[in-house]
Amino acid sequence: MTSRRGLLLGGAFVTFAVSAALMHSYSVFLVAFLEEFRWSRAETSLAFSMSALVGGVSAPLVGVLVDRLGPRRLVLLGGSVLTLGLLGSAYVGALWQIVVLYGVLMTLGANGLGLVVFVPILSRRFVSNRGMAISIVQSANGFARAVSAPLAQLLISAIGWRHAYLAQAAFMGVLVWPLAALFRRDEPPAPRVSQSASPPGEGVGAARPMRRDWTLAEAIATPHFWLLFTVYLCTGLGSFFVSLHQLAFAVDAGFDKLYAASVLGFGAFLAVGGTIVTGTVSDYIGRELSAILAYAVSIVGVICALFITGPQHAWLLWLHACFFGLTWGARGPTITAKTADLFPGPNLGTILGVITVGTGIGSAVGAWGAGWIFDVSGSYRLAFLASIASYLVGCIAFWALRRPPTRQVV
Repeated sequence: MTSRRGLLLGGAFVTFAVSAALMHSYSVFLVAFLEEFRWSRAETSLAFSMSALVGGVSAPLVGVLVDRLGPRRLVLLGGSVLTLGLLGSAYVGALWQIVVLYGVLMTLGANGLGLVVFVPILSRRFVSNRGMAISIVQSANGFARAVSAPLAQLLISAIGWRHAYLAQAAFMGVLVWPLAALFRRDEPPAPRVSQSASPPGEGVGAARPMRRDWTLAEAIATPHFWLLFTVYLCTGLGSFFVSLHQLAFAVDAGFDKLYAASVLGFGAFLAVGGTIVTGTVSDYIGRELSAILAYAVSIVGVICALFITGPQHAWLLWLHACFFGLTWGARGPTITAKTADLFPGPNLGTILGVITVGTGIGSAVGAWGAGWIFDVSGSYRLAFLASIASYLVGCIAFWALRRPPTRQVV
């Protein structure tokens, strides 16, 4: 049983890491698109913004499909769709094609290999330490960001961006069946009630709440629901006012593409440990303090970027990459766990799915907004300031969640 659980955990980590790496490489392709098509920064960001929206809206659908099909079939389906999207991207010649292929097709495919697919299984298999298990799998997102930028830049420099897409499609196509084989054919879908225990940081007792379960309508009627929505929204804004355009910003400042991609990749790698530590620490010092500390570290990273004016500030680029990368995505387990703390029960998946739409909106607006700000002002400075402001609002909203909500008496 121990070896089987280890294989399941490792398989979920690898599968999520592969899909996330292919999606995160868009920040490198964005630079290539700017050079070849001469699109504006806002136009080039549209595909990523569409991806963020589609990812948020489709998350509840993925949850339903994994309940009905199981993880093995969903990994096969998602991997195949992602491969088709990568293959088609090698032949694009217009902006709308990138928006459809990356923003819709590849995003739907990647969601079939994402965290939503594995949370129910991990929650059931790791009952006493599910928080640690889910934090480990979620840390694959940081690992993916770390390796995607330098590897994608190497591919593009060596064979061009179109052939790089073909190479990625071949890589994903070869891995689809082996990745799906990591999950048992007869793996039963997790019962819906287990979703109440799925968020990181929750112990065994969270799976059996003593009070009556929350419904979506009851949750929406509380200010806590909208505070959580604001937290998700502001976290998406703060993160993506910066992250999608990091490489373009560094290249504009005069840094070599491969060097900048390597530095940013190293910083992103730190998110592996940052995610696990933040989620685990929240069990001991509280969700609020853990999240606020993560916000503070991210803000320091953005402030470092504000003072970069040229390649002579390589040390600031390193500090920016490390501070911003350390906590990129690290708030995820804490915010998800807080949602479970406030609204436990079998309807948690539905409640969480609706609140998560805030992340999609924030990420979409932040990614596009940073490009638009650059087009208007010729600099990312205002976008970075907007990132800091968004993180500060997120801190305030999270701190306001200290007390549990009360139901409206009908």
